[in-house]
Order: sequence, then C-alpha cells, then structure tokens
Amino acid sequence: MKKAVQFIKDSVAELKKSTWLSRQEVIQSTILVGIVVVLVSAYVGLIDFGLTRLLGVVVGGN
Repeated sequence: MKKAVQFIKDSVAELKKSTWLSRQEVIQSTILVGIVVVLVSAYVGLIDFGLTRLLGVVVGGN
C-alpha cells in the first residue's frame, strides 16, 4: 500500500512540473486535428474509389 501511495505522490509531483497548453492552444490543436482527419479521409476515400473502379475494369465488371 505504501508503494501505491508513494507512486501517486510522485505522479502528482511530476504533473506539477509539466507545462500545460492554454485553452486557446488546445482549441487550435483540436481544430487542426479535425481538418487533417477530414483531408486524410477524403484522400483515402478517393484512392479507394479509384482502385475499386480500376479493379472493376480489370475484372470486367461495371
């Protein structure tokens, strides 16, 4: 039990040393991640669509 309490105390001490992002930085980072997710999803979707159409042509489907 003493080890668990000491671990929590050490963890809290380390977290106090950390530099945390401001609210504005978190919002900006979240928006940027959302934009990147949308762009990568669109890119992968287009590649998937193109490869599906190409495979359909090669195999002889529609």
